[in-house]
Amino acid sequence: MKQRNNSLKETGKMSILFSLLLLFVFVLSAMFLVLIGSQVYDNIQQQNRSSFYSDTASNYIANKIRQFDSMDSIQIREENGQELLVLTSQHNNQTFETWIYVKNGFLMELYTPINSGLTLEDGLPLLPCHSLSFSLDTKTHLLTIQLQQQKHTPVYSLNLLLRSTH
Repeated sequence: MKQRNNSLKETGKMSILFSLLLLFVFVLSAMFLVLIGSQVYDNIQQQNRSSFYSDTASNYIANKIRQFDSMDSIQIREENGQELLVLTSQHNNQTFETWIYVKNGFLMELYTPINSGLTLEDGLPLLPCHSLSFSLDTKTHLLTIQLQQQKHTPVYSLNLLLRSTH
């Protein structure tokens, strides 16, 4: 009887030990699951932010170009070694230019009367942007815009067919 009683005590101890071990494994698994889930969430948020800025910058530039899409109003120019998109417009018999470019990690815009003396330093920062380049195929009238939001992110490319040049 005493031997049977000891056997029951050992079985009870093993049962409790097994239950505690199972609980420990469950808690550890839950912790790892939460940590992995938070990392996935952070990655998704970072991609959403990156996508937002790239999409917003490209949509902003595309809408500006569509606004100014008239004969000879869109040019690519270099100013102090900086490539910029120049959009020309007429208001009250005066010619104005909108310059779109990247400076100091920001997409910049400068709206100025022609020959006003304003420089690239006078532009307004719009959105974070690492690089921006333009190319215009004069035969097909295809304007290609490439922008990169951050240094190690993919380059986003946008092609626009200028309608006014046909």
